[in-house]
Amino acid sequence: MPLALTFLFSASFVLAQSINPRLEQRAAALASAALEDTLGYSLVASLTTEVGPRLAGTEAEERARQWAVEKLRALGFSKVRVEPFELPVWERGVEWAQITAPYPQPLVISALGGSTATGPDGVEGEVASFASLAQLRAAPAENLKGKIVFVDEVMTRSQDGSGYGVAAGKRRAAAYIAEEKGAAAVLIRSVGTSKHRFAHTGQMRRLTEGGADRGVPAAALSAPDADQLQRILAAGESVTLRLVLTPQQRPAGMSGNVIAEIPGTEAADEIVLVGAHLDSWDLGTGAVDDGAGVGIVVAAAKRVMDAQPEGPRRTVRVVLFGAEEVGLVGAQAYAVAHADDLDQHIVASESDFGAGRIWRFETNVAEDKIEAAQALGSVVRSLGAAPGGNNASGGPDMKYLREAGVPVVGLKQNGWDYFDLHHTPNDTLDKIDPADIAHNVAAWASFIYLAANSDADYR
Repeated sequence: MPLALTFLFSASFVLAQSINPRLEQRAAALASAALEDTLGYSLVASLTTEVGPRLAGTEAEERARQWAVEKLRALGFSKVRVEPFELPVWERGVEWAQITAPYPQPLVISALGGSTATGPDGVEGEVASFASLAQLRAAPAENLKGKIVFVDEVMTRSQDGSGYGVAAGKRRAAAYIAEEKGAAAVLIRSVGTSKHRFAHTGQMRRLTEGGADRGVPAAALSAPDADQLQRILAAGESVTLRLVLTPQQRPAGMSGNVIAEIPGTEAADEIVLVGAHLDSWDLGTGAVDDGAGVGIVVAAAKRVMDAQPEGPRRTVRVVLFGAEEVGLVGAQAYAVAHADDLDQHIVASESDFGAGRIWRFETNVAEDKIEAAQALGSVVRSLGAAPGGNNASGGPDMKYLREAGVPVVGLKQNGWDYFDLHHTPNDTLDKIDPADIAHNVAAWASFIYLAANSDADYR
């Protein structure tokens, strides 16, 4: 039975009763056709090949904005523009580490975003090891003076990425705690699930939180090298380590959000926002994080635009956020710039969890709106997703919109291997399956179509 009809006869779609059946049929047909989509993958390939890594505030991120504007205009979107904003810019320098005693050998590290510099000569000190961030917090300051702190907390692998929040705690806070206790530098076990010998970078304190230019020099240590260091420490001998980090911090640079629209018709002032982030870390080419999201939401919105030349009922707004990786700076800038019309944002969501197939559809709406919001995922469920709970984040860049009362949903991707790749040199195009991108485009196209053409209120 064709996908366009299958979902109508499935008992799993009892939640979809608040959507017009004809809209569901059209959305299902749209999704069925989108399973053969090639635009989403070609956009990821173009972005990662023609621009490459896109560190926030740099010339490379500026080229990514130019790329996005040209692509969106060529695809036929309306009101394509950049909303610029300023931010401090951090750029990587030399990163080098070596055990100097008792068994001299090199270590593979990556400076953490926002890390201060050691100076060209580096720092050397005895290693003080902690099994968790909590242990570091509890350690007496007199025991850490001049030492190099090592936080060896392992990340748990999970389909939904739920292990990340706990593991990232040490990345966000260890350098500042160590500074308060008089340590010379910090190493953390890489925040990721890969066993390969490369380290995961990532921002420490978000730029939007303030104080991001403090802390001792800090780097992530690859998982095999963390294991090696732990074996040497377990032998009971004192271990000394030398660390050289020479990142640079510029006081101001430019970033921006790239915005495009499909104008609505009878409810043009009501906005369905779909997003991804355009920037990436500088080690790989940002294919999984978040070139995939860019390709998915743009291709899905293009499908909706082509299916309705006259325009959908509501306006569809595509936002490619700048400077997400350094602390949701673009997300905050968007919320500030659009504060006066956030009450017209009907529902919002972001694709920012790689290229895995969607396995769950979640909501975050008022209790009496759950059924209506879950109905937006009716076709997504026909593609193999299950209904989720009502605590969706909507994606990282949805934080400020969600806090302002904008309803959000989450099209949750299978992230079992996402943290093997994210923020590493291994985040490259060859890790993406074009069929998986097409599956995402199909799911997102159906969601966008239903949200843009329904008359339900999700607030």
